Amino acid sequence: MIESNLQIDLVFTPEDQAWIRRSGQPAPAFWKGHSVPPVVGDVLRIHGRQFVIRARVWDHDDVHPHLRLFLSDAQAQSDTTFG
Repeated sequence: MIESNLQIDLVFTPEDQAWIRRSGQPAPAFWKGHSVPPVVGDVLRIHGRQFVIRARVWDHDDVHPHLRLFLSDAQAQSDTTFG
């Protein structure tokens, strides 16, 4: 496997960013050590909530490439039962 120097940044809605900050747990480094970047439509589970990748923005800081992933609002896990 070829390891990339691509930095992937997750972009949450303000409400979800505040929830993550309050939880005190950082989002996992899902793609660390992977050479294949995520795509639109991928679903991430973070601390019991699901987020869908809605958009990707490529950027470069003159040193490394960056991929910013814009995520949907948090949703309950698919296996959650209501009522």
